[in-house]
Amino acid sequence: MIQSKKDYLLYLEADRIAMDIKRRKPRLFSDEAWKFVRILRKTEYLTNCKNICFRRMRLLCSRYLLHNLGMKSDFTIAINIFGPGLAIFHHGTIIVNDTVKVGRNCQLYNGTNIALNVEIGDNVFIGPGAKLLVGVKIADGIRIGANAVVTKDFLEPNVTITGVPAKIVSTKGSNNIKGFELAQNAVVQ
Repeated sequence: MIQSKKDYLLYLEADRIAMDIKRRKPRLFSDEAWKFVRILRKTEYLTNCKNICFRRMRLLCSRYLLHNLGMKSDFTIAINIFGPGLAIFHHGTIIVNDTVKVGRNCQLYNGTNIALNVEIGDNVFIGPGAKLLVGVKIADGIRIGANAVVTKDFLEPNVTITGVPAKIVSTKGSNNIKGFELAQNAVVQ
């Protein structure tokens, strides 16, 4: 959770690296997913840090921008859910309940739906169309395949799960996914 300006800048850098973006700022007429992640982080910063000049007015503007970008990109993601290294690669429906807790370096694709009270570890890849149902726990390093429906806990780290309902299909996990190693280096514990 972002507790200071230093944390805020660390999260922004980890997110940029996780998304494999070389530029320092988003382009004016594209990069909607990156813009959404940046304004999500700014809203988290303004919400959690109370000693900021003109905080209330800036927070109101930030929430307004977050809502509008969410509507434009079809993202429904609450603040203070994801650790540093959040990567969203495509605009399209992404719904994350506000009771979800996600660790560092999570990659999300469009069509993802994460339900109530889900806990997700570090370095997790969630493929397009994946659904995580109420109360499941996902260990570190898990790769969730496209259109998987996760109905139970997967506590064994570094595996690949897919199917309806999801089951383990490989012991490969998400260790070899581009961006995870770089984002891990950007995040200082």
